[in-house]
Amino acid sequence: MAARTGREVRLAARPEGEPKQSDFSLAEVEVPEPVDGEVLVRNLVMSVDPYMRGRMNDGESYVPPFQLGEPLDGGAVGEVVSSMVDGLAPGDLVLHGLGWRDYAAGPAGSFRKVDRTQASPSAYLGALGMPGLTAYAGLFAVAGMKEGETVFVSGAAGAVGSLVGQLAKLRGGRVIGSAGSPQKVAWLVDELGFDAAFDYHDGPVVEQLRAAAPDGIDVYFDNVGGEHLEAAISCMRVHGRAALCGMISQYNATAPQPGPRNLGLLVGKRLTLRGFLVRDHSDLMPEFLREVVPALADGRIKVRETFVDGLENAPGALIGQLRGENTGKMVVRVGEPA
Repeated sequence: MAARTGREVRLAARPEGEPKQSDFSLAEVEVPEPVDGEVLVRNLVMSVDPYMRGRMNDGESYVPPFQLGEPLDGGAVGEVVSSMVDGLAPGDLVLHGLGWRDYAAGPAGSFRKVDRTQASPSAYLGALGMPGLTAYAGLFAVAGMKEGETVFVSGAAGAVGSLVGQLAKLRGGRVIGSAGSPQKVAWLVDELGFDAAFDYHDGPVVEQLRAAAPDGIDVYFDNVGGEHLEAAISCMRVHGRAALCGMISQYNATAPQPGPRNLGLLVGKRLTLRGFLVRDHSDLMPEFLREVVPALADGRIKVRETFVDGLENAPGALIGQLRGENTGKMVVRVGEPA
């Protein structure tokens, strides 16, 4: 029998500024058959996420950097092809961390079976996966959002931000979002139910935020950093809280970026700014799913996905996401279900 082969995307060079196609390479490799305790999975969909840009740098961080000449990795959902363990059988749908390749093989503990009747495979990379839990943990466990509060979300049309806004609305909050195009702004207000939204290209963020929240904000969920963070600090009420999730405006910077110029306001307003990683809140997953699964099923939570077809186009999908070309979750279709 001929050996099975598959493709994988490797890091060819460390980017200077915005990643380029030449920073990636596509290689064909032989796929080993699983041994005792392992499974082999054919990937159907994979995730590209902003944090992956940081892993392309060779620097110390909360997660190891990608290695030159080696395949990238990240969230993916696939079908089990062959299994050498009890509890996982060919055809089962599994969530795992070995994206950026056609096939993934490894110990059974690296693969979590998911219910294909509950949601589409891609939902486990978005609303029911890491982005969804990030939104839930940041909004409630980190920022402590309460009913009646005003919440500002930057990057609100992305996978995390769009869920933050909807979760805040479900808990009785007033929600304001920023996004990068008129179409995204309309989607936030007309379809997702945000109380207000603005295009950050239309003028200083602080001025647009003050117009949308003349009485101030209680909670800020930060996906962008930079000017957005400074504006949120200016508009926060006393005892306001910020959950710092990401700073995508700085990910491609080639030099250190200036911090907010108004940090002195933290003292008088008694503000709390807290960074967080979703992996520190994995214990919230059962609680999160109990709330979000039914809300997704009955339409109280809506999602949009931006699909890119083909593993070979995954680098372009990541580059496009960093440019803000996606609405909702960016997903790469790697293969079709059997």
